[in-house]
Amino acid sequence: MKIKVNKVEYNLDVESDMPLLWVLRDLLKLTGTKYGCGIGVCKVCTVLIDGVPEQSCLVPIGFVEGKEVTTIEGISQNGDHPLQKAWNELSVSQCGYCQPGQIIRAYYLISKIPKPTIEDINREMSEHICRCGTYNKIREAILLATKE
Repeated sequence: MKIKVNKVEYNLDVESDMPLLWVLRDLLKLTGTKYGCGIGVCKVCTVLIDGVPEQSCLVPIGFVEGKEVTTIEGISQNGDHPLQKAWNELSVSQCGYCQPGQIIRAYYLISKIPKPTIEDINREMSEHICRCGTYNKIREAILLATKE
């Protein structure tokens, strides 16, 4: 099976029902995407599939054949995307575990709405769970990133 992740094509010999998350982490060694709840509730494992946020723990690898997958590693090579810089500048991360999924969702948001309002941010980010409660800093970082 052929899949494309972060603009790189891979040929994989795996069962089509293997979760995308395991392919990313275990086979491709793209460990930025994290395992959270395993049932798609926390959104920690969010990646983009053809530009749309999906929970990689729920998506079978067969679903992404012929599609483009973008992980946190695909946002920028050097961690210098405006979102990543804003996250660092505002020290958003505490434990940091949910942050790759949060950044992926924020990336999606600003691709749709380059200058989101607080309401836009709240609506888009509301399903992502952050155990540390950094929601206010996440909102601030998204707003800061969109000023750049």
